[in-house]
Amino acid sequence: MVCRVPGSEPVRVVVGRDYDDRVPTPREVTEQIERDTLSPYAVLAAEAKGRERPEAPDPLRTCFQRDRDRIVHAKAFRRLKHKTQVFIAPEGDHFRVRLTHTLDVSQIARTVARALRLNEDLTEAIALGHDLGHTPFGHLGEQALTPFLDRPFRHSEQSLRVVEHLENDGEGLNLSWEVRDGIVHHPWSMPAPSTLEAQVVRFADRIAYINHDIDDAVRAGVLATDELPASAVQVLGATHRDRIDRLVSDLVAMSQDRPQVQLSEPVFRALDELRDFMFAEVYLRSGAHDEHEKAMRLLRELFRYYLDHPDRLPPEYHRSPGDLPVHVADFIAGMTDRYAQSTYERLFLPRGWLHE
Repeated sequence: MVCRVPGSEPVRVVVGRDYDDRVPTPREVTEQIERDTLSPYAVLAAEAKGRERPEAPDPLRTCFQRDRDRIVHAKAFRRLKHKTQVFIAPEGDHFRVRLTHTLDVSQIARTVARALRLNEDLTEAIALGHDLGHTPFGHLGEQALTPFLDRPFRHSEQSLRVVEHLENDGEGLNLSWEVRDGIVHHPWSMPAPSTLEAQVVRFADRIAYINHDIDDAVRAGVLATDELPASAVQVLGATHRDRIDRLVSDLVAMSQDRPQVQLSEPVFRALDELRDFMFAEVYLRSGAHDEHEKAMRLLRELFRYYLDHPDRLPPEYHRSPGDLPVHVADFIAGMTDRYAQSTYERLFLPRGWLHE
């Protein structure tokens, strides 16, 4: 198209495959910038696979920018600030929660995506939405809910369910296919995601949680930095900053202008060694067993209660697809830690006549 801006020479901007005489919208300008600057391996917003329910394009934002904004404004996103990352009810203001973990992942993923000239908006949308379906009390919640279902409860599948069915009074967020694919496939236990942007988020998630969990474990007195595996420290560095820098730099160097995202073998091996160490010494440590059992017992008793009293579920949870156990799982998975605790107290603990 030929754009005539007052006081300037005519400028021709390509929109799709045809030329047009109208002034391009900000979205169309952004889409053209993507065509001109992004890697051939990047996903272009103008070529996205679309939404389950077609919508008219936004004049200002690309489809992936709209998806990012919808996720940030979702109720499930706001609830992440009161959901456990690793430590249940930690004393102190500097421990990570699910929301700060999500922001850590987003920051790392955006840095990598920009360096690789991938679609930063798509990467950010996936990163911000990847943990929307996480249960209260971290991964313990997944273990607590699984026995009531005919399948393992996976937070990535629940995150997809949140954006497709549970948000917006049952309407869902109607996100682009690429964002939904990246959300559900972000764990390493799931099949590989379809886009490099989602692969970046998958790596960023592991890089973020291993390193900030080390930081929190040291702060909690559960771990000392000199206890970290020496071979991993030698490769990645002794400090949080050094490890993040080494991992991100290696990820960019090994993925530059390539059709897949990857770490070098020694760096990936060192990261895996740190992960195995954290499982043994922090995530599954014997000293936390009693608290973990309490959290799981609380959630399971709530689950049994709502199975026996389906009329006590909020009405919106009956409107989503699935049977009663699925609806109860939706409700409990959406709880924050403190809401789960207060609900348990209200339902099962005596309150005294003053509270009547």
